[in-house]
Amino acid sequence: MNSGLIGAPPTQLGKDLDMRKSLLVVMSVSAVIVAGGAAAQTGMLLDFAADQMVQKFQKSSCAELKAQKNTPPTDKEKEAAEFLRNDAQARAVFVKKVAAPVLNKMFECGMIP
Repeated sequence: MNSGLIGAPPTQLGKDLDMRKSLLVVMSVSAVIVAGGAAAQTGMLLDFAADQMVQKFQKSSCAELKAQKNTPPTDKEKEAAEFLRNDAQARAVFVKKVAAPVLNKMFECGMIP
């Protein structure tokens, strides 16, 4: 605490405490907003990645998909896979979005028995 408050009149002490409470509330709300913004950005990135994967499977022919099956992943794909391995919640959202369209295409192409 500020040592100058020890001899301060009670009204000044009350104003100081109110100011500190207000500052704490503002800082807390700011932290929640920043965290929410980061979560929203992660959600947008997950949606984008999932949409890209679904589009890739929908637009590609079976021959193209079979040829790409043995292609090594790009650095970006490796980074995304590592992120999904380490974040179960993000992985669940991603899988929920891509599972049906990707598996349907794989069945159509005979890539899944």
